Amino acid sequence: MNAIIQLNHIDKSYVNGKIRNQVLNDFSRSFTHRCFAVLAGPSGSGKSSLLNILATLDRPDAGEYWLNGSQVSFDNKKKLTELRKQNFGFVFQSFNLIPVLNALENVELPLTLFEYTKEERSELAQQALELVGLGDKTKKRPYEMSGGEQQRVAIARAIARHPTIIFADEPTANLDKQNALNIIHLMQRLNEDEGLSFIIASHDEKVIRAGKEIVNLGE
Repeated sequence: MNAIIQLNHIDKSYVNGKIRNQVLNDFSRSFTHRCFAVLAGPSGSGKSSLLNILATLDRPDAGEYWLNGSQVSFDNKKKLTELRKQNFGFVFQSFNLIPVLNALENVELPLTLFEYTKEERSELAQQALELVGLGDKTKKRPYEMSGGEQQRVAIARAIARHPTIIFADEPTANLDKQNALNIIHLMQRLNEDEGLSFIIASHDEKVIRAGKEIVNLGE
């Protein structure tokens, strides 16, 4: 199966005063279509750094990044922004919903960056909300929804265009156990039934157990 992302010999370190902390050292890995990969490890192990590099939000100190067979350059910020826009979806632990917008409008908002008509945006947003089980909550604002429902809206926003890959950073961290399980099961279903690819950074054992492939960092 062809790789979506191929990392070759990635190094990444951070300097804190006179101390250099090496978080990734000669790291190589491929991620394929329909993956459900979990980046696991304790705090400080490098999982967030790796996720940020995979999402092109941070640049490695050394190594190669290939996306769909083409090498990615981290030198051109405009091209990186366009690459993220065209290929990636993002889910974070804080839901980042706009309080004055309802669920449908929150999902629609990123779609305004593309050449869709208002009707097309509304249809894509409605379909995404139905996929996450919120087809009947389109007019609800964030404060009218539970944490689990807000995270579902955030996932709908990430998947509305069926991006090449979805990055999730600690997506269950702000949820109680039951809502966390619901979100995990939702992402698994989207992976299995819709063919969406996920790379998730998490220290939540429930998320780690759900992974099809586990990348253990900090060992």
